Amino acid sequence: MTTPNYATERETTEGRVFTVTGGDWDTVVSGTDPINDERIVVNMGPQHPSTHGVLRLILELEGETVREARSVIGYLHTGIEKNLEYRNWVQGTTFVTRMDYLSPIFNETAYSLAVEKLLGITDEITERANTIRVLMMELNRISSHLVWLATTGMELGAISIMLYGFREREYILDIFEMITGLRMNMAYVRPGGVAQDVPDEAIVKIREFLKMMPKRLKEYEDLLSGQPIWIERTKNVAVLDVTGCVALGVTGPVLRSAGLAWDLRKTMPYCGYETYEFDVPTHPDGDVWGRYLVRLAEIRESLKLVEQALDRLKPGPVMVADRKIAWPAQLAIGVDGMGNSLEHVAKIMGQSMESLIHHFKLVTEGFRVPPGQVYVAVESPRGELGVHAVSDGGTRPYRVHYREPSFVNLQAIPAMAEGGLIADVIAGGASLDPVMGGCDR
Repeated sequence: MTTPNYATERETTEGRVFTVTGGDWDTVVSGTDPINDERIVVNMGPQHPSTHGVLRLILELEGETVREARSVIGYLHTGIEKNLEYRNWVQGTTFVTRMDYLSPIFNETAYSLAVEKLLGITDEITERANTIRVLMMELNRISSHLVWLATTGMELGAISIMLYGFREREYILDIFEMITGLRMNMAYVRPGGVAQDVPDEAIVKIREFLKMMPKRLKEYEDLLSGQPIWIERTKNVAVLDVTGCVALGVTGPVLRSAGLAWDLRKTMPYCGYETYEFDVPTHPDGDVWGRYLVRLAEIRESLKLVEQALDRLKPGPVMVADRKIAWPAQLAIGVDGMGNSLEHVAKIMGQSMESLIHHFKLVTEGFRVPPGQVYVAVESPRGELGVHAVSDGGTRPYRVHYREPSFVNLQAIPAMAEGGLIADVIAGGASLDPVMGGCDR
């Protein structure tokens, strides 16, 4: 047998090894592409002010035109999903809240709904707890969309909107701090309900916010919607039609801006959303401009939902009655956030040995969850946030995996960027609203 000149061989301890070589790639490419030498490869990120976090985009450019775009992720990897396997079911809330750090309440709610489904207590969640969950999620949706508007505005040159967007978000974070003791990563929604009740002063502040925010939204539109540069940078830019969205699994405002009114709060309701009155905004064009309009409209719908939730807040418990699940017991907000109330500590330490033992066992071991697996999804500000939770019957999760919308939606960057201008990569990537903490969880 003759040896081909492009596949030299040699004997090794593992057997015969062939070294396959081919023609000179540069020669092959230049033979078919006369301007091959004019293409350059540019790294945009991961340290970049306009990639919405530590996202790396490898762009092959021909002049100002993007010929090929690739997304590189993993720079913010935390191993949160793996860490959940080494903590009990309640402690898991403290981890998942840190994934998509712009919408922590959604991470917590999806996880808690999955644990409750495994426990078989979904119907036992109190009305007040469900109402508070809706209230907190919709406030969180507004704050998340405000960050998107602020940062996207800055990236496209609208500096004022950056300041205004964060100003209003700060108001919402103040509300979160009054309710949970923390501005972000609150671990407030827990299996069985919520950690503690909403104080009266927070309700007053939310009412003030509901009066203030519509005027501020009008100001945003006055600043941007008629602005020629904003229109030029967003209309017919980074177009992704409904077929492309469905093919890539894109959900959330990006899908709705392509004309499909798919919103899990309507199509697969949870937490009583089916009893609320609200619309699902859509836009037909599937461009950055449409995504901007849809998110502004969603803020208005969330304001309606917050108002309805406030009107429904009837007195009652915020945690299930089963004391084997309803941990932690009584909490209060202290100088360093939320923790056991001093009255509760005094009671279990000084009066009831049984309560102390019960508290100790729940904190150290946690409750057992029947074996099984579930998938539960909620509509986060970025799209379908799903939790696949698996229990082997122990006090810790066997496996928890998140279907994270930022991770899935980032697949759309090449479809939106290739063939367009390099400046439009910024607008298109920003319009997906990716949060890399969620993507790299």
